[in-house]
Amino acid sequence: MLNVERISVMNLENAMRGARNPMNSWARSDSRYDERGEYLLGENDLALAVRLCAAGSDHRKFIRQIFVSMDITAPLYWWKEFDTYKIGTVANSTSTMHKLHARPLELADFSTDHLTPASMAEFQRYVAYLETVRQRFADQGDRADWYDLIQLLPSSYNQMRTVTLNYEVLAGIYYARRHHKLDEWHVLCAAILDLPYARPLLGAIGGEPLEEKGAQKP
Repeated sequence: MLNVERISVMNLENAMRGARNPMNSWARSDSRYDERGEYLLGENDLALAVRLCAAGSDHRKFIRQIFVSMDITAPLYWWKEFDTYKIGTVANSTSTMHKLHARPLELADFSTDHLTPASMAEFQRYVAYLETVRQRFADQGDRADWYDLIQLLPSSYNQMRTVTLNYEVLAGIYYARRHHKLDEWHVLCAAILDLPYARPLLGAIGGEPLEEKGAQKP
């Protein structure tokens, strides 16, 4: 299970202005803000952005200046893989150390979408036991119960993090993880493709066309 929400894309205007700095071609810029305050790339600017992305990492430095913030809720086993991406990312997470015991533990707090029926039945009993330990700690404050709760917490526990990264990092994630066996990566890759201009820019980086949103595969 993975959920992406509260997505913000920032600094697109400044990144595109910087992309024109090497050739002093600012007069050819044709981008604008629409009535909703969104920055829309014109034909000239989008064509330049695609050419630079296709030309290689030295030429597409501008996409490192397109920033993205998003809230991702995912299980701990997925976050361990995401933590590979340390460069160009910042993340603030909800705290298991300080807040795990603050409210009742429920089955919905865990990713269980691939459990077999037999395993689900066992896991429900396990979560019920964790809730017993949590309630005992909340009532008595025994540090031994707190350690039990922390050390028994399964890697399917869902944690929310507010993540800030850029289009270069997202391109690396997309091409490294789009065929991964974890479904969570496929959900994130789909969210990446839905970002403004991600399909033409990432398609240029990978040297392949990326289908527009809603397009059907042949």
